[in-house]
Amino acid sequence: PSTRRRRPHNEQVQVDSVLQRTVREVGSWEGVSIHDEGWIVVLRRGRRELGHLHGDRLADLPFPIRIREQLVAAGMAGLHYVHPETGWVSHYIRGPQDAARVIDLFRLNYDRPWLAAGADWRLTPAIETR
Repeated sequence: PSTRRRRPHNEQVQVDSVLQRTVREVGSWEGVSIHDEGWIVVLRRGRRELGHLHGDRLADLPFPIRIREQLVAAGMAGLHYVHPETGWVSHYIRGPQDAARVIDLFRLNYDRPWLAAGADWRLTPAIETR
């Protein structure tokens, strides 16, 4: 006989939402502040917005247009749903499995590696495959 405890079918399993995981992770980075504005949660580094979350449904982040083009081409994000002509991207959250991708996008916008590398900066395969 198995000694493993079986969970009753009605017992809730606590799983952090993408919003909770993102706020906890990104909020722990130096200089990041979190602003709950009711219908969105905005994450800033100093005065600069890193991006915002519409609950567990959608993440919107601002990038330079040339970086946005690479993110969209790599399938990491889509054009912003309202302002597709700008550098903003939207990432539709399908479930908990998207937390790592959302956090990666915030990390990319936090680190801004293209500033040091200049016009030659390109997404690396390590960033694209998460």
